[in-house]
Amino acid sequence: MSAPPIDRALLDGVLDASPLPAGYRFELLRRDDIGALVAHLDRWYPDVGVGAASGFLRRSFYESEVLLPDAPGRNFIVVVVKCGERIAGMIACEREPEALTLYGRLAVVAPEHRGAGLGLHAIAAIERIGRALGMGLIYGMATLKIPHTQQAFERLGWRLIGIVPGYDREIVGAGGTVRRIYEAVYAKVLAACHELQHPDPRQMTPRTRQLFELLFAGAGQPTEQAAEESLS
Repeated sequence: MSAPPIDRALLDGVLDASPLPAGYRFELLRRDDIGALVAHLDRWYPDVGVGAASGFLRRSFYESEVLLPDAPGRNFIVVVVKCGERIAGMIACEREPEALTLYGRLAVVAPEHRGAGLGLHAIAAIERIGRALGMGLIYGMATLKIPHTQQAFERLGWRLIGIVPGYDREIVGAGGTVRRIYEAVYAKVLAACHELQHPDPRQMTPRTRQLFELLFAGAGQPTEQAAEESLS
């Protein structure tokens, strides 16, 4: 069964209740914010322009794909982090309605606001959005160029489920060379245990079974309370 249209008012309530450092707040993207956000992203994160997230540098992408106050029924959710009236960061996630899955596509923080813990709070907000929308799984990718996003996922109880070679492209080195890069894939199951069908080991090749046991055997997830406490 496919998910119903996203209730923007529901997400507003979730974001209003999501903790952030003093002086910051989450807001769902409004049409008036698009121009400023596009300009900021180009400066904050040049890699965006060469990879899978390059659409976030085009106003037409927001106009045609992103959930906006006057454009319901879409599955791309963009949240801005504001400090006063200025945008200090952004979160983008994509709902996969048939799978009841939420993909954390992008989280970017302005250089002048890094160090405030906004990235950790952004990933926590993706989980809150996923729970509010009734998703069974949330997942995202982390670059292997720096460890910060990996550390944030792990601190919040997301599980490393693999490393994808060559999925996306980034600018490598000072010369601006573009190369395909390795990325770590993190996921967190939100569905209840009884909803998850565990595979039959007899149906796995030896190599698949070895990897499955390495990734999942005996590994538990922290409680939601523990994840909340890790933000304090």
